[in-house]
Amino acid sequence: MGTRIAVELWAEDPAAGEAAMDGVMAEMRRIDALMSTYKPDSQVSRVNAGAADHPVQVDADLFGLLQTALEYSRITEGAFDITYASVGYLYDFRRGVKPTEAQIAAALPAVDYRHVLLDPKSRSVRFSQTGVRINLGGIAKGWAVDQGIAILQAAGIEHAMVTAGGDTRIIGDRFGHPWVVGIRDPRDRDKVIVRMPLVDAALSTSGDYERYFEAEGVRYHHILSPATGHPASEVRSVTIIGPTATRTDGLSKTIFVLGIDKGMKILDGLGDVDAIAVDKAGQVFYSRGLEAPLEPGH
Repeated sequence: MGTRIAVELWAEDPAAGEAAMDGVMAEMRRIDALMSTYKPDSQVSRVNAGAADHPVQVDADLFGLLQTALEYSRITEGAFDITYASVGYLYDFRRGVKPTEAQIAAALPAVDYRHVLLDPKSRSVRFSQTGVRINLGGIAKGWAVDQGIAILQAAGIEHAMVTAGGDTRIIGDRFGHPWVVGIRDPRDRDKVIVRMPLVDAALSTSGDYERYFEAEGVRYHHILSPATGHPASEVRSVTIIGPTATRTDGLSKTIFVLGIDKGMKILDGLGDVDAIAVDKAGQVFYSRGLEAPLEPGH
C-alpha cells in the first residue's frame, strides 16, 4: 500500500493482543497483494492488462469493493473515480514527472467510471474501451482498515484503533476517555489545526501534501480531477468523519474535486458523515454537524 500501518489496542491477555495485531497485519499484506498496482501479478494489475479485451474474473473481495467504488462515483457525481488512473499513471511523483497537455488530452476519454462493467453472475470485470485503467488507492486503504477492525472484533477486542496512512477507524473508547485525533496543518506538519475527540468512528484525511512535487511554482499532487486530468487545485486538505473507513476514504475526494460549496452540499445531504476542509487560501470550513463540537488545535 506504500504507507504505514498502525494498530493500537487494549487486551486482557498480552499474547491474545499480539495475535490479533498479527492477524491485522497479515490481512493488510493479503489486500496489498490483491489490489496493488505496483505488483504485476495482483488482480487489479491483471484487470488493467486484460479487461479491455475480455472479461476478467476476480475474487469476491475485489468485486465487492469495485461495486462500492462505482456507487461512490454515483454519489459524488463522478468526483471519486477509480478510472482516474487512465491519466494518473502518466504522473511520477517520486521523479517529478508530469504528462504533457497532449498526453492528458489523449488519455482523458478513458477516465469515466461508467467504462467499468461488472457482471455479478460471472464475478468479472470488463472495460468498455481501450486505455482504461483503475486504481483503488482512493478507497482500498479505508476498506483494509475496516477489515482489520473486523478481525479485532472477531477476536473479542473492544477498544482499538487501526490506521493506514490517512485512514483511521476507532472502536470503543480509550481508558474511559475518547480517542483524540489531530488533523495536521496542510502546510506545517508540526502544527495541528483541529483536535477531535472520537469514539466508535472512522476518519480519513486527503491532502495535497501526501504525494506531490513542485515545478515552476505549481504544486502537482496525486488527487486528480477526473474532468481535467490535472491535480485539483481549490483545496489543500479534506477530512471526513463517518461510520466506516471505507465510507470516509471514498468520500474524502469529493470536496477536493468539486470545491467547498458543492462538495459540502453533497456530504451534508448524506446525513452520516461530517467534513473539515482547508481551501487553497488556508481557510478552514466545517460541515453542518461539526461546528459545535470541535476543539481548536494548538
